[in-house]
Amino acid sequence: MEPVIEVVEVWKSFDTVQVLRGVSFALVRGETLVVMGGSGSGKTVLLRLVAGLIRPDAGQIRAFDRRIEHLSEEQLLPIRRRMGYVFQGAALFDSLSVRENVAYPLRENSSLPEREIEARVVTNLGLVGLGPEVLGLLPAALSGGMRKRVGIARALSAEPEVLLFDEPTAGLDPTNSKLVAGLISELHGGGVCDTAIVVTHDLELAKTVADRVAVLIDGRFDAVGPVAEVLGSDNLAVQAFLAGEAR
Repeated sequence: MEPVIEVVEVWKSFDTVQVLRGVSFALVRGETLVVMGGSGSGKTVLLRLVAGLIRPDAGQIRAFDRRIEHLSEEQLLPIRRRMGYVFQGAALFDSLSVRENVAYPLRENSSLPEREIEARVVTNLGLVGLGPEVLGLLPAALSGGMRKRVGIARALSAEPEVLLFDEPTAGLDPTNSKLVAGLISELHGGGVCDTAIVVTHDLELAKTVADRVAVLIDGRFDAVGPVAEVLGSDNLAVQAFLAGEAR
């Protein structure tokens, strides 16, 4: 299958710090790729590069069969609309209700009538296990797990072809981490949005949602493959990372 996202020999540094050193991968439609690595390993940087939020120093990035690394902001907009980005802290607008947060992408990027926008908001909240009772709440009234779920519902609003998850279980207790992991699996298996990149250091999340795992160490992928293959890798750096995360 032709890849929907393809990254080829991408390098990225900030000032004198080299974060990514020739990273390559391809994501095919219907696949969930989990990118693992420790704090500061460049996982979020890689996700932001795929979304066109920052530009690589070298290498190529293709999204939906178009190179994006040199596109202007205006040219990137229709490509970004085909992706849903779930930020680590959910990045909800504090002054807007749950209803308005989830509706925001629809109001910005579509001309749908208000009745249809409201219906989509309710539907998307239902997909993440939240009912109409949360519509009028502000983010401050939500638990950490609920905020994550509202962030996912908002990302689903534009009916994306690819979902990008930045540390979706970070800061959550074990119960909510399992809930979010199960939700990502349901979205994948249910056909709502079956193509995703998930960056995380959460080993249990990777085991739950990944079709393939890529381990990012020292700016490069030291192992890429099915979960069982990567977990059984004899690469010492990968084993040291996995052992640390399992503790």
